[in-house]
Amino acid sequence: MHDLPSAPSGRPAIFLDRDGVIIENRDDYCLTWEQVAFLPGALQALAHRRHAPHAFVIITNQSAIGRGLLGRATADEINARLVNAIQASGGRIDGVFLCPHAPEAGCDCRKPLPGLLLQAARELSLDLGRSALIGDALSDLDAGLAAGVGERILVRTGRGIQQLALAGAERAAGMTVCADLSEALDIILGSLPQTIEKPGLS
Repeated sequence: MHDLPSAPSGRPAIFLDRDGVIIENRDDYCLTWEQVAFLPGALQALAHRRHAPHAFVIITNQSAIGRGLLGRATADEINARLVNAIQASGGRIDGVFLCPHAPEAGCDCRKPLPGLLLQAARELSLDLGRSALIGDALSDLDAGLAAGVGERILVRTGRGIQQLALAGAERAAGMTVCADLSEALDIILGSLPQTIEKPGLS
């Protein structure tokens, strides 16, 4: 049983799954930096919204570590370089939280369980009820629901289209569906001004 924060305790967050939302999802896992490929428009979307009042937090299952395919140090290096690339493009990431366990490990941090979100809320003083989560899998959205995240968005990038086909109309009713990260951020942040001008506009 997970204890949810009893009252708003801080700023809202936008929780981002990594693979399938920011970078391409690989069936054989992302084991080196050279295998990282940013999804079209992802870096620009994060740069456009860098002055949002929300914390931007990556939450990612990386079972390749638990399966013995990837060392934790290498995984941390990949994430650090990912954050650096986002920052170099004008974006902002305020935290990265990773589950290193294989599915059979019985941990409480592997999505769809809410452990990563609850850890982030404690360490970064986040208000989960005013936060949003963007993922490409139902397990992402289930983790958000279990943690009390206020808004949950499934993107069609990564595994999103296949996952949506599994969801069924009754399950889809509890989430918003978007084309990609850019559209999801537009929905969450609404009319907040973007901080990068579009080419050709004065």
